Amino acid sequence: MAKSPETEHPMKAFGFAARDTSGILSPFNFSRRATGEKDVQFKVMYCGVCHSDLHMLKNEWGMTQYPIVPGHEFVGVVTEVGTKVDKFKIGNKVGVGCLVGSCRQCEDCVNDLENYCTKQIQTYSSIYYDGSVTYGGYSDIMVADEHFVVRWPENLPMEAAPLLCAGITTYSPLRHFELDKPGKHVGVVGLGGLGHMAVKFAKAFGAKVTVISTSIGKKDEAIGRLGADAFLVSKDPQQMKAAVKTMDGIIDTVSANHSFVPLLMLLKTNGKLITVGAPEKPQELPAFPLLMGRKTVAGSAIGGLKETQEMVDFAAKNNITPDVEVIPMEYVNTAMERLLKADVKYRFVLDVANTLKA
Repeated sequence: MAKSPETEHPMKAFGFAARDTSGILSPFNFSRRATGEKDVQFKVMYCGVCHSDLHMLKNEWGMTQYPIVPGHEFVGVVTEVGTKVDKFKIGNKVGVGCLVGSCRQCEDCVNDLENYCTKQIQTYSSIYYDGSVTYGGYSDIMVADEHFVVRWPENLPMEAAPLLCAGITTYSPLRHFELDKPGKHVGVVGLGGLGHMAVKFAKAFGAKVTVISTSIGKKDEAIGRLGADAFLVSKDPQQMKAAVKTMDGIIDTVSANHSFVPLLMLLKTNGKLITVGAPEKPQELPAFPLLMGRKTVAGSAIGGLKETQEMVDFAAKNNITPDVEVIPMEYVNTAMERLLKADVKYRFVLDVANTLKA
């Protein structure tokens, strides 16, 4: 007979879980494995609430394993390390992002691209090497292999935990597609959890940034507070026409269904449109807009562990943090309802350590 989540491993743990497609989260007793020789155990302090948590809670992607404890951007303080751990010690601030495992041997893993490993293990609702289900950061403690743990800079607030998903998801394509150079003109489509981070990183790299949105109501926020250089209303034909062939690259963060074609027209010759959002319906991509300007459409997903550490260090050095609303654990279901309506600027962060009570 299979063991229950509460008795599967020796260490008692507590968090919030959903049991079915209602996605409603409630208190959940489970267990974590004992700290292995290469493992780091830490007390979870803060955990970001990502839109993908909402999709997973309701099994909208068809791969959820219930009960599910979400959370893949969380930060805490080390309480125990394995005998062969050499990167961390008790008392260090650390973080875990979207991954807790990969094959470590394929071409991607060898090149620090564990995020593209076909055998990657997600931080929650995946099957770990030992056959058990992984549980995320809406919980009091975490145990992870040190390779998948990020050192958290002392001068970076732990409430900035969404850097471990929203941050790396936008930092990585800016770096890889060489949009991280002073003087580049970068468009950012959408001004949500991902979009506002794309603006902050692109500006820190020295780029000129134009926010592209359907809503004129976000203009003051984009320019006045986030520091974008310009704002483009995508529904305004005159504005779009005036911006044709002005951008070196575009980071498209929108997951709602929309057309790539108007965005391609904004790119200079050799321009790149990189999508980090995941619309439900397949995109139509006519060849002609690509041919006329040798343009590229690409995708990008989070980053490897080496790049994630680089991103966190860059954020600390340049004082880049996500805009967050810190909430208590008992507010999480209300937060999910608000997230569904995009009623947050720009990321909820759970104050796990102070409000998660068994």
